[in-house]
Amino acid sequence: MFKNPSKLLFLVTLMMGTLITISSTSWLGIWMGLEINLLSFIPLMMNPNNLLSTEASLKYFLTQALASSVLLFTVLFLMMNKEFFSQINLKSYFFNIIILSTLMLKSGAAPFHFWFPEVMEGLSWLNNLILMTWQKIAPLMLISYCMEMNFMFISIILCILIGGLSGLNQTSLRKIMAYSSINHLGWMLSSMIFSETLWLIYFLFYSFLSFSVILLFNMFNFNHINQAFSLTKMNPVIKFSMFFSLLSLGGLPPFLGFFPKWLVIQSISSINQTFLLAIMVTLTLITLFFYTRICFSAFMMNYSEMLWNYSFYYKNFNMMLLLTITFFSMFGLILVSIIYPIF
Repeated sequence: MFKNPSKLLFLVTLMMGTLITISSTSWLGIWMGLEINLLSFIPLMMNPNNLLSTEASLKYFLTQALASSVLLFTVLFLMMNKEFFSQINLKSYFFNIIILSTLMLKSGAAPFHFWFPEVMEGLSWLNNLILMTWQKIAPLMLISYCMEMNFMFISIILCILIGGLSGLNQTSLRKIMAYSSINHLGWMLSSMIFSETLWLIYFLFYSFLSFSVILLFNMFNFNHINQAFSLTKMNPVIKFSMFFSLLSLGGLPPFLGFFPKWLVIQSISSINQTFLLAIMVTLTLITLFFYTRICFSAFMMNYSEMLWNYSFYYKNFNMMLLLTITFFSMFGLILVSIIYPIF
């Protein structure tokens, strides 16, 4: 992808679109930034060697264009009828719900998640990483500007419920990662209720852990769960790296992914929302099941191996990067727990 100068140009334009959106002071500027981001991501999605990429890019374009059209129409309608709606006090609730719905549709949050797994299925792993991380920055930042608590609580519960249960019957790793992203999106929305800093911390940790998992899938060209059988003949270091990265992404202590969930749990406990907290923690544990299912066969099956075949793994730059990421996934919680109280 980065070997093609035009792809690199589109990637820079995509980042600029996001920056324009989050730094704009008007809804028209926000809309322009979202459109620049959308039109620059479509060429990145296209892959002549993958027939599903055309279908995925078309689904993504239609969904995002619909959300942008509704957003622009709502904003223009509010500007044209500002005096009328200020008198009857409808502006503060009804149109906030419409704007929130369009932004959740853009980010793939439940109950507007219908397009997200299908688009993920047709993309490469690198494009999936962009869609799961960078493409969520602008919509989530805008959601933090116009929150409606009742609507947010419904979306949080649906994100965690759908993200946890829908991933159980999937065999495609891309769809599993898509529903995992929806589950994490529920935690980001819940952290957004308390402070902008909290959801940014969660987003950064989630992006790092998603990168570590997708790096593994991309290195060994894993697309479905049954391909994990090939892990049985691989280096134990690779198997443990994948296992620890998935458990860390699931938020299991004492791995690094537990730290942002720990902060969110503390924040929710401070406002006595025990029912919401119980639902979030219980349904998130379901995601650990389909994470462990990916590596379960590789650890349980007996196999023979040759010790002298291991040395070439450590000469590869990707392998060294993988080992570094795995180290932070395993011991990052200890390091962060020491550093975080200082700040």
